[in-house]
Amino acid sequence: MTATQQAPMMPSVILRTERLTLRAFTEAEIGPVLAAARDRLTQRWLPLPEPGRAYTRADAERWCLIEAPNARVSGDGQQWAAIETATGTFAGTVGLVRTAWKAKVTEVGYWLAPEARGRGLATEAVIAVSRWAVLDQGFQRVELKAGTANTGSRAVAERAGFTFEGVERSAMPLHTGRTDLAVYSLIPADLG
Repeated sequence: MTATQQAPMMPSVILRTERLTLRAFTEAEIGPVLAAARDRLTQRWLPLPEPGRAYTRADAERWCLIEAPNARVSGDGQQWAAIETATGTFAGTVGLVRTAWKAKVTEVGYWLAPEARGRGLATEAVIAVSRWAVLDQGFQRVELKAGTANTGSRAVAERAGFTFEGVERSAMPLHTGRTDLAVYSLIPADLG
């Protein structure tokens, strides 16, 4: 009988951009995560915590203290709290998920608190995390998926230098119905 090999862990790192500090979640983010995850626009595109169920304080606690840290430990990816450096304000979350280590492929995902939207912070965070994955960690492909009608998220992908590849039909459940996903990718050759 062979032992099951656990996926590698990504290193625990803090990433800094012009306006953001991307770091591990702490207990301090529970309240801000709860408020942002309950936001109407967040809920429209991300069925947090699962389709048809309202987001609760227990969900925010589980995310900040268990699920986000476990993503790195399990080898699935890594989650960062995006904090505005100048103010210490929670801006949102950005992370790597569905990491396929042998193929060196991972997917970047993100969402922002309502007050952080429209200022380019998502693009800034996605650029930092995707470049770190490719340049520092050797990933050969970073994917980004967004609802086809989610024009804000699709604009983030394009501004961050990702290439549109096509559409996965009926790929994600929402609170109401399902959505097609626009698929984007970033590979080392894209970074010159």
